Amino acid sequence: MLIKSVIKRSDMIKCALCKDAPCSSACTAMDPAGALLGIWFDNQDVAAMRLPDKNACAKCDAPCEKACVNSGNVPIRQLMNALYEKARPQAEIPVPDDEDRLRCDICGVPLENPFLLSSSVVASTYDMCARAFEAGWAGACFKTICSLDIHEASPRFSAIKGDNGSIIGFKNIEQLSDHSVPENMEILRRLKKNYPTKFILASIMGQDEAEWGSLAKLCEENGADAVELNFSCPNMQEDGLGSDIGQVPELVERFTAAAKRSTSIPVLAKLTPNVATMSPAAEAALRGGANGIAAINTIKSIVGVSPYTYVSAPAVKGKSAVGGYSGNSVRPIALRFIAEIGQNPKLKGMHISGMGGVETWRDALEFILMGSGSIQITTAVMQYGYRIIDDLKSGLNYYLAQMRIESVKDIIGAGLDSVSDTTDVLERDSVLFPAFDLDKCNGCGRCVISCNDGGHQAIRFDDRRPKLDGSKCVGCHLCRLVCPVDAIASGMKRIRR
Repeated sequence: MLIKSVIKRSDMIKCALCKDAPCSSACTAMDPAGALLGIWFDNQDVAAMRLPDKNACAKCDAPCEKACVNSGNVPIRQLMNALYEKARPQAEIPVPDDEDRLRCDICGVPLENPFLLSSSVVASTYDMCARAFEAGWAGACFKTICSLDIHEASPRFSAIKGDNGSIIGFKNIEQLSDHSVPENMEILRRLKKNYPTKFILASIMGQDEAEWGSLAKLCEENGADAVELNFSCPNMQEDGLGSDIGQVPELVERFTAAAKRSTSIPVLAKLTPNVATMSPAAEAALRGGANGIAAINTIKSIVGVSPYTYVSAPAVKGKSAVGGYSGNSVRPIALRFIAEIGQNPKLKGMHISGMGGVETWRDALEFILMGSGSIQITTAVMQYGYRIIDDLKSGLNYYLAQMRIESVKDIIGAGLDSVSDTTDVLERDSVLFPAFDLDKCNGCGRCVISCNDGGHQAIRFDDRRPKLDGSKCVGCHLCRLVCPVDAIASGMKRIRR
């Protein structure tokens, strides 16, 4: 049984997730920094099992906390003790000693695991891709190759941050690779020569049918295992490129066919989310010969309008522009499009390479259950680095072993039957009441406020303890969502008469 996390990111307070973390340098018994990363990336069961058998923290004077760059703000010893005392006893199996369950493929081409860098700055040079491969990534979708003369704006990134300072939404106005086509071909050749088992997915963008075809052919000749057609970049200076193509199914079909005629390797069409539905473009890609779909690219957005200059971010000499939004906050939108493609019977058998807000192995699992056979990641890498691959792989591998699932391929699309694009399939004859855990409740009254002002006035406050009025409760569970200490769970069911 998959257990609920007993330690949360918020418990880490101000951990900076350091490079060459001083806490681990100061500790002679274990790697606290690695364990902290495990907690951060929702992988605490593996983090707990990887600790030494003997808990050296209990009587330690915590040199790790003294060495911490945010000394006094990160309860490292307390967190390590929690891994030993709370998480470890609940672990059902040891950490698997192999990753065979993660083996999969893209259109028949083998992958060591489902995780690739997506086409962006994180996969834009030889050295970057090489470091990612060394870290354990199965492959990379190289930043979009084109013949355009690319000059980027500065600055070109902005973000929306959560309470703990981490990025929950990220905006960019970046375009394509600024290397020449010959330079990029040289990079592809070197990567395939030095990392023959890694999957090289070459993203391309042409300006006409001939160029879509010639770029696809060049990529195959220089070592690419597959080609991804960028029909989705929202930041192009020129009209008629990027997402302008992805919004017109006829163009998607025409340019997919042009690329497919010129190459024998798999072709994936990367589609834009800046549409009402993605199926028309996906079906057009299939008619053009595409072997798979990649989705989603970034969502057109405006963020961070200054109350002083009235200019949105990132501001470039007093001007800004609509740009692409990504990060954890877009994951629900990405999953909706992935499910749409996965449920479309006309697209049955097409590979789906899913992306959009993946940070943890649980995020990736959601995409797999909605039909993704591979996962691409950018924004989380930009924030945390290539090192996240360790927790992505070990967390997903541990889950598969725990659930006795022999291969990640066995659960691709396993959640699609539960999803409907309308609410008319939902059962509406019962009410599931919330249940209050008064031992965990801190008496803050947030549930009362939300129920009174945003719900159905079904909770009263009695001696700083919530009391439910079942005659008024409709089972909306708003109270569960706002509770800061997770003291509310699902309780009894009432059948409406």
